[in-house]
Amino acid sequence: MEEEKLDLISRLPFELQQKIISFLPLKEAVRASVLSTHWKSLWSPIQVSLNFDPNPINHEGSVQEFNQVMGMCMRSYACLGQWKLCLNVVDSNEALILKATKGVDTELHLEFFETKKVSRDFKSEPTSTSACLCLHSHHPTQTDSFSGVKLLHLRSVTNLTKTLVSEVFSNCHVLESLKLEKCRGLESLDVKTDSLRSLVVADCSNMAAITISAQNIKSFWFHGALPQIITLKNTRSLIDVVLNLKDGPISNEFDCEEILSILFSFKDVEALTLSGWLLEWLCSAGVIFGRLDFQFNKLKALTWIDSLINKDKRDSLACFLNACPLLEKLSVEIDSNLSTIPCPLFYQYWHEPHLWMDFTSVTSNTSQLKHLKSIELLGFTGRDHELQLMDLLLEKAIRVNSLTLTCPEFLS
Repeated sequence: MEEEKLDLISRLPFELQQKIISFLPLKEAVRASVLSTHWKSLWSPIQVSLNFDPNPINHEGSVQEFNQVMGMCMRSYACLGQWKLCLNVVDSNEALILKATKGVDTELHLEFFETKKVSRDFKSEPTSTSACLCLHSHHPTQTDSFSGVKLLHLRSVTNLTKTLVSEVFSNCHVLESLKLEKCRGLESLDVKTDSLRSLVVADCSNMAAITISAQNIKSFWFHGALPQIITLKNTRSLIDVVLNLKDGPISNEFDCEEILSILFSFKDVEALTLSGWLLEWLCSAGVIFGRLDFQFNKLKALTWIDSLINKDKRDSLACFLNACPLLEKLSVEIDSNLSTIPCPLFYQYWHEPHLWMDFTSVTSNTSQLKHLKSIELLGFTGRDHELQLMDLLLEKAIRVNSLTLTCPEFLS
């Protein structure tokens, strides 16, 4: 076999190759395509050209034609497939490119590409309707092409294509997992479906408002700039929340009441990830977490992330721990690659100032962490404020049985 360099995989019938690769998760199946020249042909996209009218008033025909083509693509989940759609913009010599990758496990990935010279005139729609992505489930019809999609990943949805996406995917009545990535043309997201279990919004730099109504959602992960509005309705099943606000706030306005309202909607989660600058800003404005009307009484795992630990961040974390009486695991992640979000000057209108105390006072005002058993300090450099935080945690966590310190590579 080695002398003749036989490729047994390539000799298999095409249908059998498709059947074999269909047993793999989509990500692994794509990787497996490099094993054989013939397997690469399994991923040769079917190319289709369509006319596309971006005007919401006139594009009903575009939506119907798009549904028909994608209906052919989504007809069967028995095999993997990839489609490349060229959406020729009406009254323009340019086009939009859509790459659709379908997995066998009711999984669909869509990525949009704008050609460099797409006319910007098509983006001059009224702001109130130009950048909202609405996904509302309803009873499907026989013509619904996407009614069976359970996992949907949308990448690079722009202002030019958001209406098309909203109308098409409102038919996803069994959608369980939704991920939006680098959709910079979207300013708001409105999701209302009882089937949704997981929502991820990552690097959507203009996302200013998120509204979620999903009684079965368990996980909500957000990475990017803090939106002005996050509204959760009927999310009693939510247990895992990530607010990785690495890009700071999306606007210059910082409303303590609004932020506390967001935190209140997360008060019953079991796992929570927060950016350190958010707690620092709240504390700098005078918020004392231990005196709020609510606590995180079900929170078992807390992850705090930031670019560094200084005195103010150390003290704000200690203050927040007073609202987490049943915490079992605390992870502090120090990542020097993150941007530093400077804290503005606040007029303290909540309570008497409680930050800027000496370390002895901070320690005495921190509650006993009776249930904390595991502490992780990642990116630990051994600076004074990090050591003080470690001392504080070891003093207050009377039942801790695991302390893990991980240093950056440049210290190793």
